[in-house]
Amino acid sequence: MTAGRHFLQIPGPSNVPDRILRAMDYPTMDHRGPAFADVGRKALEGMKSIFKTEARVVIYPSSGTGAWEAALVNTLSPGDTVLMYETGHFAALWQKLALKLGLSPVFIDSDWRAGADAARIEEHLRADKAHEIKAVCVVHNETSTGSVTDVAAVRRAMDAANHPALLMVDTISSLASVDYRHDDWGVDVTISGSQKGLMLPPGLSFNAVSAKAMQVSESAALKRSYWSWAEMAGPNDTGYFPYTPATNLLYGLNEAIDMLHEEGLDTVFARHKRHGAAARAAVEAWGLEVLCKKASDRSPVLTAVMVPEGHSADNFRAVTLRNYDMSLGNGLSKVADKVFRIGHLGDFNDLMLIGTLAGVEMGLRDAGVPHRAGGVQAAMDLLGQKFESARAAA
Repeated sequence: MTAGRHFLQIPGPSNVPDRILRAMDYPTMDHRGPAFADVGRKALEGMKSIFKTEARVVIYPSSGTGAWEAALVNTLSPGDTVLMYETGHFAALWQKLALKLGLSPVFIDSDWRAGADAARIEEHLRADKAHEIKAVCVVHNETSTGSVTDVAAVRRAMDAANHPALLMVDTISSLASVDYRHDDWGVDVTISGSQKGLMLPPGLSFNAVSAKAMQVSESAALKRSYWSWAEMAGPNDTGYFPYTPATNLLYGLNEAIDMLHEEGLDTVFARHKRHGAAARAAVEAWGLEVLCKKASDRSPVLTAVMVPEGHSADNFRAVTLRNYDMSLGNGLSKVADKVFRIGHLGDFNDLMLIGTLAGVEMGLRDAGVPHRAGGVQAAMDLLGQKFESARAAA
């Protein structure tokens, strides 16, 4: 028995606030009954405001991987070429999924230390004179590395190349945490999940679908049934689903949408940016290195930290969990045991961040990882600037 509350500081699933837990605690209702239409419509329409779109949003009872598959199978045909960018572990998993579906991904490799380079994407598209590339797939916030891709720049690159490919974007770890604009950035399919910025447990995934993508889906030849947008469209128009939805998660989703708008999306985004900057100030003070080298690409959602050569990130995480009951994210595939990841997303405030960073600093000490003291103080100094500015303006 460990006293106090466990610190879940992985980069998703994030902590679920009590208000959402209480909303999910309502009795399950008849998903075919007349009252359910209000629940379904509120969720489907409300998510449009989070994606910043007027286009159709589809909600699946699945993990984000299901939404990846839905995006591909609704728009593509066997053997189609898709251009994908290796920003990290999750971009690589999406590429593997494309292979399993019988697609032909062209994978732009990288060192995992920045977001996708729009100029390299443009080079590939300009070279594709026959327009064999049918979709460009990028991860907005790469959860394994803590890097963000400039989606607007990718769209500009596609337009500069005058290429007709669809643009698909994974926002599983960025939606409702990092500014995202499905319509303004000309995205055709946006993929997301419930368990990160939306502050819900895992179990819901989403596609936001442009009119162009809906039209393309009519002639796409990959097999689909469960994931079919066409099957969803009719029932969704009246607030219902073609099969049993995750009713209680939809209750929670509607509460989450209300909470996000009550705080204000711009305020939510600014809060995440501030916490990301404070976490990186701590890392710099410790004398450690952030995995994402390109400062402009560093994520407001998480910070991936490299441990010095000869030291084990997994041992540090195990010591921190044992001594302080705090879970941190592990390094994945190429960076396994080389990095740990600090999640600072969702229902999160200044004191939670300082508690998290204090646990990291104590864990570094206990695990014998070389570092300087003072990371927590550096984060406190940065966070305090907001209030010093407010006092000066008063």
